[in-house]
Order: sequence, then C-alpha cells, then structure tokens
Amino acid sequence: MKKIWIILQKEVLDSMRDTRSWGTGLFWAVFGPILLGGMLIMIGSSFREDVDNSLTLPVQNPEYAPGLMHFLESQDVVIVPAPADPESAVKLGDVDVVLIIPREFSDDFSSGKPATVQLVLDNSRQSATVSIVRIQNLLESYNMYIGRLRLIVRGVSPEVVTAISVSEIDVSTPQTQAMLFISMLPYFIIFAIFNGASPIITDTTAGERERKSLEPLLINPVPRRDFVWGKILAAFPFSIASLGVTLIGFGLVFNVLPIEQYLGIQLSLNVATLIWVFLICLPIVFLASAVQMLVASYARTTKEAGTYLPFIALIPSLPGLALAFFPVKASLWLMFIPTFGQQLLINQMMRLEPISAWNVIVSVLATMLVSAGITWLAIILYKREKIMFR
Repeated sequence: MKKIWIILQKEVLDSMRDTRSWGTGLFWAVFGPILLGGMLIMIGSSFREDVDNSLTLPVQNPEYAPGLMHFLESQDVVIVPAPADPESAVKLGDVDVVLIIPREFSDDFSSGKPATVQLVLDNSRQSATVSIVRIQNLLESYNMYIGRLRLIVRGVSPEVVTAISVSEIDVSTPQTQAMLFISMLPYFIIFAIFNGASPIITDTTAGERERKSLEPLLINPVPRRDFVWGKILAAFPFSIASLGVTLIGFGLVFNVLPIEQYLGIQLSLNVATLIWVFLICLPIVFLASAVQMLVASYARTTKEAGTYLPFIALIPSLPGLALAFFPVKASLWLMFIPTFGQQLLINQMMRLEPISAWNVIVSVLATMLVSAGITWLAIILYKREKIMFR
C-alpha cells in the first residue's frame, strides 16, 4: 500500500499541475446542469406562453358559423381572416392551423345533421402542437355543448348518452409528471464521471509513453500491479469531484431556479437524495477509471487516446438518455448490468419511489466485480514489456 500511495501522490500532483486537463473534466460536470436548466426554462417558457396567451385562429368563411365563432371568441380565441391558400400557409409555417367552414355548414347545422368543418394543420411541426391541440379541444367542447342543447330541446336528459362516468384518481406527483426531464439526469451524471477521469488517465498512460517517461518509471523495483492501481486511484479524486460538482449543479437548478413559473410544476432535490445518488455512483468511478485505463494503455499517443475515450464515456451514459423516452421497470437482474443498474436506481430516487436494498447491493457488487476484472486485464497488459514501446 505504501508503494501504491507514493505512485498515487506522484500522479495526482502531476495532474494537478495540468490545470487545463482537469479543468476540462470539471467543465463537463457543470455543462450538464446548465444545459438541463436551460432546456427547462426554454421549453417551459414556450409552453406557458402558448397556453396563457390568447389563440389567434385564421378562419375561412366565418359568416357561415356565427354561433361557433361566438363560442371560440368567448374562449379567448382571436378570429382572423384565413390566408388565400390555407394549405400552403400551414406548410410554410406562416400559421399554425386554419379552420375552414364549408358553405353547407349552416344548412346541415340548422337541420340537426352533423355539420362538417375542416382543420388544416401540420402534425410534424412541434411548435404548432399546443395551438392544434387547443383548437381541437375547443371544437370538441362546442360539439358536446350543442349536442346537450339538442337533447334538452327534445326533452331528453343529456345524461342518457353518458353510459359510463369515469372518475380519475391521479397518483402522479410533481416529480413523476416531469420525469421526461428528470430522466436525463443519469446521462449527465455518468458522462461527468467518465469525463472527470479521462484527462488524468490519458496523461498517466499514453501521455507518459509519448513523453518517454513510462520506461524509467516501470524499471523501478515495484510490481507492475502497484503502478496500475496507483494510476487508477489517482483518477478517483478528479472523477469524484466531477460527480460532486454535477450533483451540486443539479441541486441548484431544481431548488434555486423558479422552475414552477415555467412548467407549472415544483421540482426539488433534497440533500438526502443527492447524497444517496452520490454514494450509488461511487462504484462507477472505479469502473470509469479501470475501463479508460485499459483502453488508453493501447493508445500510442495522447491524441489517439483522445479519440477513443469520448466513445467510452458515451456508451455507458446513453441508456440514461433512452430511459427518458423508454421507461424500464427496475428489477433485480438488471442490476447486474454496470451503470445501467445505477441509472435505474437514480430514476427511482428522483421519482421518490421505494428502492429495494437488494437492488442496491447487487448493483454495487456487480459494478465493483466488473471493475476489478478490467483492472486485472490492465495489470496483465502492464506486465508485458511491449507496454513501454507500444
């Protein structure tokens, strides 16, 4: 342990002198919270603006449906003349949606027949989604309103057409309602851990070989495994620092930024949750250092190592991004997959769901065993003399 400690001190001091390298790792740690916070503000602002403001609706032939026009205006809809070519205007994005009233609308409506209206829209334009859904809901409300009035005029209770009354019990919480955004957290957390260790590992492996300082180091009467452990452990402080900075950043985003004003949902991350996430992610620090140590040892130069390691960081973090769109229920067998098990546990914590102690234990042990196995491979690699001349 004394030899490993000496090597660790040497590598940490050398890495601390290279401020640009570890500064780059900390940049990625800060980048995640800033990006997610900006996304929450921009998306929330756009959504709230569309919902709170009045809806401008271009209508063709509004004189054929005065009752419908009056209903829409009572719902804060501003009626404006439709463009000459509604379909082209919608395709070009000049307007979000156009309502067309056919000439036969008045006759059909007066005779009690279903009166048809046409909505010209483009479902592929995300910016128009709020306006489209809003006008569709208003038309459906008007349809139900007129239908009830017709039944009352004929002496029939409107409740006759209601065969089933659905009473919803919403068990969601503000945390689960905003899960699309919260599910991105594991992606940024894993990415920060790997990027925190990447510059240090690159410098202590390919960097030393490129500077011709690896050979003088390895000819010392010290077992090669001590060098490997010392170099891997030297990356721990920087990787852990990136993890801590990322979690602090997310804590500030969710607890300081007025997210409720933008999304209408209050999100929060208490200190206990952040601590638990930090502890669960510690085995990934070992995995990130070990994997990058093995890969970077094959690289001839730091430039070559720099082309490999970003992909190494991207692969384990991608499942966290996919979880935002394809939720997976946490189960015991999934905990055997390094990084993926931790990402599922983080999602459960963010949703304030109960977590199985066995899931935590299996996730930690599986990640530690895989990391130890990869470290063993790195030790075998360093026992070969060609590691100095690769």
